[in-house]
Amino acid sequence: MSTDHATSTDHAMSTDATSTLEITLNGQPRVVDDRTTLHELVPSAQGVAVAVNGAVVPASSWRSTRLSPGDVVEVVTAYQGG
Repeated sequence: MSTDHATSTDHAMSTDATSTLEITLNGQPRVVDDRTTLHELVPSAQGVAVAVNGAVVPASSWRSTRLSPGDVVEVVTAYQGG
């Protein structure tokens, strides 16, 4: 019986385990979950632009844009004034 319990526990642990990946966010290394999207990284698009590997990603695509190992993400905030 104890063997069955160990097997089901091992299975549960393997399905719950998540992997991570390394990205660069505004010049700083960062480790994120391998399922992270731009929306999770930058939840508000108001006054913000985001580029991944030099390409601007429209805010409408943030929820579906998953990050990959080595991605370079730049988040730029617009400021008004003089």
